[in-house]
Amino acid sequence: MTEPPPALAELRVRPVEAADLDQVIAIDADITGKKKPDYWFELFHRYGASRSRQRLFLVAEAGADIQGFIIGEVRDWEFGSPPCGWVFGISVRPGARLAGIGTRLLEAICAGFRHAGVDKVRTLIARDNSLMLSFFRSQGMMAAPFIPLEKDLR
Repeated sequence: MTEPPPALAELRVRPVEAADLDQVIAIDADITGKKKPDYWFELFHRYGASRSRQRLFLVAEAGADIQGFIIGEVRDWEFGSPPCGWVFGISVRPGARLAGIGTRLLEAICAGFRHAGVDKVRTLIARDNSLMLSFFRSQGMMAAPFIPLEKDLR
């Protein structure tokens, strides 16, 4: 039997700590099917350990359990765009979804972006990722004025 999602009142969103990485790695592995400890340790050192206003790595904690995480940064003047916040990673434990955790994480990182002086947030998602598309749309995000392009290098 799965445990019910934590109540939002119990939830605390805070900067990631090194001791959280095992749970972050486990959440990601549960969702992606791949354990990537080297990747997560690098992200921690780049976005979590630096405690920069420009780079944010936050976790949602209920009791001793990490329920989700979000990672992003302020990027300046890429592609001619004024500085804005970019979310490039967000995950919530599957058993804790629909409890508002993703919303709290996105609100917290957006507050961090505003504190860093930007007034817009962006992200990229795969067209076929209906779960993430639904989530971001429910948060008021919509198509941006940029079109991602790619080329296969094989």
